[in-house]
Amino acid sequence: MADLEGLTRVLSDRGMRRDEIIEKLVTEYLFYKNISKNEAERLATAVFKEVKNSREPIKDLLLQNILDFPKAGITIGKQGVGCRGWGDFFVHKLIADLSETRSKPELSPKSLDDAGAVIFQGMQNEIFIVSKMEGMHSRLSDYPFLAGFHVTRAALRDLYVKGARPISIMVDIHLGDDADVGKLFDFMGGVAAVAELTNTPITAGSTLRIGGDMVIGTRITGGIAAVGLANRLLKRANIQPGDAILMTEGAGGGTIATTAIYGGMQDVIKETLNIKFIQACEILFQSEWFSDIHCMCDVTNGGLRGDLHEVAYEAKVGITVEEEKITPLVNKNVLSMLKNRNVDYLGVSLDALLIFCPASISDQIRARIREKGIKIELIGEVNEQYNEIKMITEDGEAKLFPRFRESAYTPVKQAIGEEIDEGEKQFMAEKIEECATQALGKRSKFVEWMKSNALK
Repeated sequence: MADLEGLTRVLSDRGMRRDEIIEKLVTEYLFYKNISKNEAERLATAVFKEVKNSREPIKDLLLQNILDFPKAGITIGKQGVGCRGWGDFFVHKLIADLSETRSKPELSPKSLDDAGAVIFQGMQNEIFIVSKMEGMHSRLSDYPFLAGFHVTRAALRDLYVKGARPISIMVDIHLGDDADVGKLFDFMGGVAAVAELTNTPITAGSTLRIGGDMVIGTRITGGIAAVGLANRLLKRANIQPGDAILMTEGAGGGTIATTAIYGGMQDVIKETLNIKFIQACEILFQSEWFSDIHCMCDVTNGGLRGDLHEVAYEAKVGITVEEEKITPLVNKNVLSMLKNRNVDYLGVSLDALLIFCPASISDQIRARIREKGIKIELIGEVNEQYNEIKMITEDGEAKLFPRFRESAYTPVKQAIGEEIDEGEKQFMAEKIEECATQALGKRSKFVEWMKSNALK
């Protein structure tokens, strides 16, 4: 991909001359597109002109403020945003603060839960409308069917774990200007496959180009929104000390498929193509003790390291788990691949189901799910030691922390690394927090301006 607008801005900031910038843009056009040099020069000149026009001085102070944005001086990649580790969790807590408005949902982004929810007062009783937005795995751009399948399955999983049955799937896909149209159809095929298997209708969608005319290349990106209905919410805040923690088998999804592809072990992809997670949830929904289950969640964000950290933080509890009970639940071919690639299985998405329930119904749940051929074990328990996550290993007891980034599961991620210097981490956190505060202030001032001008 080539971001022509971004490239032009960067080169202009570096003081490069107009003709040098246009020459660079021409090179990018000729690399991606089968066009003449004259056509490339014409397009490059138009790009330069648009960027130049956008940088004309603005006298209106309000517009200056609207068009500018607070700068942290920290890039998304440097902070590990989207990498499902400590850096990502930190930023998402700040995003949750920005999401707070006077309209309060039942389950908000501040809860750091799997999905959000609002209450709808029906004719006879109240119903929870549960919603989820899930982004496709960025490295599956060249494998659109897999991308569509896994992102849709992931979105529906997050509805199920909150106790909701899906009623709607919505599709958002953005394609590079040079992407083959076939990618669009293949992505939709993956989405529709999950919709068919779960009997959930696709109700709406949006199809756009990445950056319009200003970005060239073949990548795709996008996401799936899903809505479900629940009679009760299985919130993380419901978890109580003394709860048993059950975990079903997991073979991963988009992350494991990506590991397989870029690790040259494509046969492992097949292991990820199942809906056992959803089948396990359906079993629980139909059981007589479903109302006694306190919470469910999926092992995705940063693996068990990340998810148990978030759960303990939100429920204000501690957690102890046993590794010897966890390891056999990881698909053997997936686990073998992760070991072969030197990837920590505790720090990647396994797409297993975690169930937090009273110990008194643990045996019944395991027996019922095993009847359907799905592996499940009691892996640990909840305690009162706030935010203390411990794992019993063959070598003793160890604390289970999320790393700055999730386990490095591709060669490029391994080159980048999972951790950074503690001093640098704190420095970046301060800068980012200051930036988020500025964004919150900007929002407040804009809303005030809008309200004061609404009747003019």
